[in-house]
Amino acid sequence: MPTFKRNDVSLYYEEFGSGFPILLFAPGGMRSSIDFWHKSPFDPTVEFASDFRVIAMDQRNAGKSIAPISANDGWHTYTEDHLALLDHLGIDQCHVMGGCIGGSYDLSIMKAAPARIASAVLQQPIGLSPNNRELFFQMFDGWGKALKDARPEIDAAAFKPFRDRMYGGDFVFCVTRDFVKSCKIPMLVLCGNDDYHPLETSTDIAKLAPNAEIIMNWKAPNDVRDTVARVREFLRANTPAKS
Repeated sequence: MPTFKRNDVSLYYEEFGSGFPILLFAPGGMRSSIDFWHKSPFDPTVEFASDFRVIAMDQRNAGKSIAPISANDGWHTYTEDHLALLDHLGIDQCHVMGGCIGGSYDLSIMKAAPARIASAVLQQPIGLSPNNRELFFQMFDGWGKALKDARPEIDAAAFKPFRDRMYGGDFVFCVTRDFVKSCKIPMLVLCGNDDYHPLETSTDIAKLAPNAEIIMNWKAPNDVRDTVARVREFLRANTPAKS
């Protein structure tokens, strides 16, 4: 079982194919794990392994990954995991692709280490709307309760500040509109259109980012083949030439 251990953190990951690397951040909210890709409209671990080195991971305290819980945890904690995993694998630069919460993981790592990201695919990214903050809090609380039930030693007092740091902000929770406006990394946005993945979030990212494209209809059965082809074309076009 491929596991990367860093201090008290144990991160489970899987690799598929070979070539220029893509680091995947799965859908699933706080339960973001590899299995969610296998239930998605298309599975990048299958679709892109013929062209790329595809690396999928379970986020900390999801799937087979385990980590402590701290009141200081937040988006930066996950980004530190992602960068540490890239270091462990000897990867200097990669594409990133994130579904749902993974779209915010994409943006967070692009802000923290822009030179390491060649391009990003954001699949129905999460974001704040006038009526969905409580949905994110409820999602977090359900995950936290299950985690606390399984691991009674966790300090329950850490969850609220952690939750507020994750979902207390605005826009995409982890970065500002000003950052997206300044980010020149190529982005391909697969549009969201529901309570957790507001249409406005996807369209705002695509309008703000100077090198962004958007696909409005991408996950219906009749659209999936074209979507996969477009994502593959985008990734190939933004893969650095071999030196």
